Amino acid sequence: MKTTKFSASPGWGYGYVMLAAVLWGVSGSSAKFLFNRGLSAFQLVQLRLTIAAGIMFLCILIRNPSLFRISRKDIGYFVILGTAGMASVQFTYLFAISKIHVAAAILLQDMAPAIIAVYSLVFARESLSRTTLLAMIGSGAGCYLLVGAYNLDILSMNSAGITAGLLSAAAFATYSLMGEYGMRRYGPWTVLFYALLFAAALWNIVRFPLEAFFHSYSSTEWVLILYIAILGTLVPFGLFLEGINLIRSARASITVMLEPIIAGILSYIFLHEVMEPLQLTGGVLVIASVVLLQMKQEYDDKTPDILRAKYQNEKDRL
Repeated sequence: MKTTKFSASPGWGYGYVMLAAVLWGVSGSSAKFLFNRGLSAFQLVQLRLTIAAGIMFLCILIRNPSLFRISRKDIGYFVILGTAGMASVQFTYLFAISKIHVAAAILLQDMAPAIIAVYSLVFARESLSRTTLLAMIGSGAGCYLLVGAYNLDILSMNSAGITAGLLSAAAFATYSLMGEYGMRRYGPWTVLFYALLFAAALWNIVRFPLEAFFHSYSSTEWVLILYIAILGTLVPFGLFLEGINLIRSARASITVMLEPIIAGILSYIFLHEVMEPLQLTGGVLVIASVVLLQMKQEYDDKTPDILRAKYQNEKDRL
């Protein structure tokens, strides 16, 4: 579980994040295939979280048991992170995929940075820059087109999926904001493990324990279920963390926007899902808005270093 940073090879960072995006994109299309075969979002989220938490537990136990150590006072935090954060994200995301196009569901969740920006403006008292305002307007307009709100028939037919997609973005924003606290005190693998653990615990309380495992699945369905739990959850999260070690988090977040593109292509080829031109335009607006917000974040992060370097240069001249 120990990550290694190769500062001389940032190209590997982009490669890791791109591979994570591909794995996540395939995971979304795989989930939709399972839904078309009769699985419910309730079953799949229980399967995904339980298998992922169990495998991660074994990996940490074998490789680095010290990652299990947390302070007693932080148990409540991890319970909330796992239930209100991870469990909510997984269910709303999968439920949205079960009701609307895969790419649209993923793009709705990718509006989380815009929600975080609104939170920062309202609660953190941050100033509203022109870039942030433009990105927020763009993401709102993109969402309007993406969900087909211009067509009242489409809007009413997919209202449950659209609502779930928007809730998924809000849940992911909540998970991201709460995760900042944990990442200041613990390593990313510890935070991820306990988020998965308590999320899995919740879904085995809300539903009968391991109920989803008692159903009969074909070999193809089991392959896809295991893919979603392992290659669609644990591996891409690990690759994404490795990528962040090599490139800035803002760049990683921009690169991972390949996910809805991959999911859209796969869903078109294998599931025959076709989005209207205006919906595709909305998707492009959402992606552009997220990229704009992340580039602003990277610039804001670099600005203090740039000013310090400029001040030092001026001082050296004197």
